[in-house]
Amino acid sequence: MNTAQLLVKCLENEGVEYVFGLPGEENLEILEALRNSSIKFITTRHEQGAAFMADVYGRLTGKAGVCLSTLGPGATNLMTGVADANLDGAPLIAITGQVGTDRMHIESHQYLDLVAMFEPVTKWNAQIVRPSTTAEIVRKAFKVAQSEKPGSVHIDLPENIAAMPAEGTPLTKDNREKTFGAYQSLNKAAVAISKAKSPLLLVGNGAIRANASDALTQFATRLNIPVANTFMGKGVIPYTHPLALWTTGLQKRDYISCAFEETDLVIAVGYDLIEYSPKKWNPEGKIPIIHIGSLPAEIDSSYIPLIEVVGDISDSLNEILQRADRMEKVDPFAKQLRADIRAGYEQYAADDGFPIKPQKLIYDLRQVLGPEDILISDVGAHKMWIARHYHCDRPNTCLISNGFAAMGIAIPGAVAAKLVYPDRKVIAATGDGGFMMNCQELETALRVGTNFVTLIFNDGGYGLIEWKQQDYFGHSDFVKFGNPDFVKFAESMGLKGYRVEAATDLIPILKEALAQDVPCVIDCPVDYRENARFSQLSGDMSCNL
Repeated sequence: MNTAQLLVKCLENEGVEYVFGLPGEENLEILEALRNSSIKFITTRHEQGAAFMADVYGRLTGKAGVCLSTLGPGATNLMTGVADANLDGAPLIAITGQVGTDRMHIESHQYLDLVAMFEPVTKWNAQIVRPSTTAEIVRKAFKVAQSEKPGSVHIDLPENIAAMPAEGTPLTKDNREKTFGAYQSLNKAAVAISKAKSPLLLVGNGAIRANASDALTQFATRLNIPVANTFMGKGVIPYTHPLALWTTGLQKRDYISCAFEETDLVIAVGYDLIEYSPKKWNPEGKIPIIHIGSLPAEIDSSYIPLIEVVGDISDSLNEILQRADRMEKVDPFAKQLRADIRAGYEQYAADDGFPIKPQKLIYDLRQVLGPEDILISDVGAHKMWIARHYHCDRPNTCLISNGFAAMGIAIPGAVAAKLVYPDRKVIAATGDGGFMMNCQELETALRVGTNFVTLIFNDGGYGLIEWKQQDYFGHSDFVKFGNPDFVKFAESMGLKGYRVEAATDLIPILKEALAQDVPCVIDCPVDYRENARFSQLSGDMSCNL
């Protein structure tokens, strides 16, 4: 057995199902070892796509997704997806091939110090320089990647070390024990919540990672506390729940801003500052905060909790619920706020304008997808509208990158989602800009049998940047571009292509595309004049509900 074979045995021991990546000269030994393993190697068309697939696999399963590249340009291509997973809290293991240790001391073809390069975008990374350390490095890599807060780990394997004889066996996986909130903190939190007149729950992705959705819903219901979720906290409470105030996190004033102005206590549950800065909702640092999470609160001048309850989130919520005594009914203000939010959403149900307004487009998406189906959003203007208007019954049914927020994630992410959940409908929602960044992975999707739908919000430009420029300067520059014929593009790859030509076309086309046994692409013109209208609404909005 050589080092590469031992490495692959360690991956098998960790329960790895897939390795996403590209072949290269310096990872030949790893590829040969994978050929004889139970792990399926998914050959992608670009290393960034491989990293995004591992990223989304990790986010959906809680188990580290694994991606593989060769050295030099292959490794640098991995960086964006590795950074995305690290900032979004998705467990990921990146493995890179490397030149032999006998030529690292001199200028050498394609050689970069990959351990130094990956250091800023990972939780931990290491180079295997002795075959005997392989099992320890792999076990540590998975433990670090999957521990709260999850993130990326990098393993670098020089080609001569990969071929060396290796002794050892995979290490036993440790069973992580739960930690629980301190009684004193639980008691203080219960007292503060009992006394609050208008408390508000702010729930982030940490609650979803902790599988705390049921506990959170029961907590909110029993104590009559309205709930706002971050972009990455969608579905933590069903959007149809009477206490759900839907999503916060837009960089503009919105209905939900009024809830933060009205509250006398924010209960932040699994909230990650990277998703939505507290300076946006607590600019003066005057709102009292209770922090409930798996880890202590980050330091921020606008996020200084009165009380921190650190431990298993479901247990913390259940323990506080047993101690709290809050007889207040739901604040009438919160009821009216929910009614206004709902009315703003419903007003686009019958809109027949064309190009289609983003609100209508997303409303129709919700009608077509079931409670367990998955929408993966790319990054762009459409992401803002999806965050505001696409609502979920279940956790992890709308995936938005909002830590690193990398364009190009939707299509490779949809490949991973369909591998994890082959029986669910999956839609990759992307702008035309994001589509062209990783559209090559549609060939991967076809080859591996992942028949999802890619819905292109087509506006012929970088819509989000145009929106920002218009807001800041009153004009826009350098954001327009041309596109190929997306229907012919899809057909040239053996996919099905559709073009929306009227608002009434969208739902029938979506239903037909979702029923196909090959990946499909839908080209849908979008009316982003709504961006400017929303900016105007945001500027005029008051909280006199």
